[in-house]
Amino acid sequence: MATPRTFLGRLPLPERTYIASALRTETVGGVLLLVAAIAALIWANTPISDSYTAVGDYHFGPASLGLDLSVRHWAADGLLAVFFFVAGIELKRELVAGELRDPKAAALPVIAALCGMIMPALVYVLVNVVGGGSTDGWAVPTATDIAFALAVLAVLGTSLPSALRAFLLTLAVVDDLFAILIIAIFFTSDIDLAALAGAFVALTVFWLLLRKGVRGWYVYVPLALVVWALMYNSGVHATVAGVAMGLMLRCVRHEGEEQSPGERVEHLVRPLSAGLAVPLFALFSAGVPVSGSALATVFTRPETLGVVLGLVVGKALGIFGGTWLTARFTRAKLNEDLAWPDILAVATLAGIGFTVSLLIGELAFTGDPGLTDEVKAAVLAGSVIAAVLAAVLLRVRVRTYRALDDAEELDEDMDGVPDIYEQDDPAYHLRMAAIHEGKAAEHRRLAEHAAATRKDGAGPA
Repeated sequence: MATPRTFLGRLPLPERTYIASALRTETVGGVLLLVAAIAALIWANTPISDSYTAVGDYHFGPASLGLDLSVRHWAADGLLAVFFFVAGIELKRELVAGELRDPKAAALPVIAALCGMIMPALVYVLVNVVGGGSTDGWAVPTATDIAFALAVLAVLGTSLPSALRAFLLTLAVVDDLFAILIIAIFFTSDIDLAALAGAFVALTVFWLLLRKGVRGWYVYVPLALVVWALMYNSGVHATVAGVAMGLMLRCVRHEGEEQSPGERVEHLVRPLSAGLAVPLFALFSAGVPVSGSALATVFTRPETLGVVLGLVVGKALGIFGGTWLTARFTRAKLNEDLAWPDILAVATLAGIGFTVSLLIGELAFTGDPGLTDEVKAAVLAGSVIAAVLAAVLLRVRVRTYRALDDAEELDEDMDGVPDIYEQDDPAYHLRMAAIHEGKAAEHRRLAEHAAATRKDGAGPA
């Protein structure tokens, strides 16, 4: 009889190292994202709120190229292309070198992410069919914001085990892929075939240069701007260009390489995405009027209530249910160090939608600025509620998480490799034996010294 496969088990050391590095950057970016969102809310709800609108609506750019855009538009279509470029590289790396390269291992996060998008959409549609609202915003609660989620973890001081962190990151990567497909398929109106053909030609040139091994930012940055501009003018959302270029980078290391080109570029661009692009987008998208009546509307209007329930209830049920069903029907066994409440906590944390949800909210209700603002307020409310619920669930097991994290970090022989990864290495055990023998010899010496001191002290005065 086949041994049941374990899921959410210990990660290989290279994968754990990569994820730890990526999540550190995203955590810093998440804190900046929180600061930007708070700044936007303050700016939009003070006597100088008119300046917030004026700055966001300020237009600049070459009109002859169809790029005379508002600041808000540049943030949504331009800066978020950088975010999706990084997402494209992440997805490519996951597919060829990460959790998604093995179909059996990939089934769990992919199905969990799909269920975590389908369920919120169903919740939104159900609420609006029953309440007589617009179903146009069905995609708004389907997205997860990994940076915001990590910022919540940083504020809580919760050290999730690496397996759960990897699960959350993989969920977000798959989530980003389907989010961009939703944007490309459902939020593309009129197509300019000439511009679209030009974008494909430019992407082909981009791909050929990569395959030929051409290097130099001065080649790729101007070409990327051309791809982005053509994609924008084609009518397809410009962020699709970012994902397409990210997927083209090689993410498999050749012999002698410390990093693949994709890893190297991601290492350079991720701080720009997490530290500048996404916070600036939040600054010009999260500034919505907040008042008692506005908050009341969030929980009474079907469109906004559907967003809140989709993020808070739909995400948690979808991810948890998809994970449980996958484990049930593949006879996979949960890592014995974890428990199903841990999966529920991560699923609830994934209800923090923010960045992509705000973007989709703008696209879904373009012709109704008032409803757009209300939907944005609903995204903020839903994300905050999901964060609070996740915080409660995570705090229940925080001691367990810290113990597991400490065990993963322990390096008694101080060779730079956590001890948990060296249990099958004879050299490690010989090093530890020498360390313990040294400690034993020191304790014997101290014992002899203590005995001699006591004997001398017991003698005549």
